[in-house]
Amino acid sequence: MLLGNLIGPQGLVILVVVLLLFGGRKIPELMRGLGRGIKEFNNARATIEEEVKEGMKEIDDKEK
Repeated sequence: MLLGNLIGPQGLVILVVVLLLFGGRKIPELMRGLGRGIKEFNNARATIEEEVKEGMKEIDDKEK
C-alpha cells in the first residue's frame, strides 16, 4: 500500500529532492552503500535465524 502511493507524483518529487540534495555523482555511491547495508542486514538476520533454529533443536533434543 505504501509503495503504491510512492509510485505516483510523490515518488517523482522524492526523486527530484534526492537529486537536488546529493547531486548526480553522489547517488550511485549512496545506492552502493544502501545495497551493502541491506546485504549486511540480511546476513545478520540469517545468522540470528539459524541460531534460533539451532537453539530450538537443542531444546527439543533435551526434552526427548
